[in-house]
Amino acid sequence: MMKIKISGLENGKHTYEFEGEIDKDELTEQLLGKYKTSVVLNKFDDQIILESSTVAAANFTCDRCSKEYSEDVESKYKMIYLLRGVESDEDEVNITYLSPDADKIDIEKEVRDYLILSLPMKRLCKEDCKGLCYKCGKNLNEGICDCNNDEPDDRWKVLSDLKI
Repeated sequence: MMKIKISGLENGKHTYEFEGEIDKDELTEQLLGKYKTSVVLNKFDDQIILESSTVAAANFTCDRCSKEYSEDVESKYKMIYLLRGVESDEDEVNITYLSPDADKIDIEKEVRDYLILSLPMKRLCKEDCKGLCYKCGKNLNEGICDCNNDEPDDRWKVLSDLKI
């Protein structure tokens, strides 16, 4: 649980650390092991500014060469909590309204959501991954294959016949 008690909290900066096991039911299957979240909370009379940074290990399969690899995923977000209790009609993404008598902030949902959003869409084992040979399937990161790549692929023959 990631709850921060704000009732009786003095104005100024406060830091918090949270660690825990990643719940497979709540997060995607790529994330594994433990997560670590660091929070800096800056409290004022009528608002709280919260900055969060979370790091978790993840397993991926490379989109080019199908090799499995691990890397840390880091997510950061900033949230402003207004202690007015009156919500405006506008949809503000990173602004949350709290009643003046709120006693704690639960950041678990936001940490989970931003961690999921930080997972890469294009998953590469390394930036210059060469992928697999389209003919024999050899991983080109491990060396060149014995295929004759000078010969055009039959699938492109129709296009080369259009050439004038």
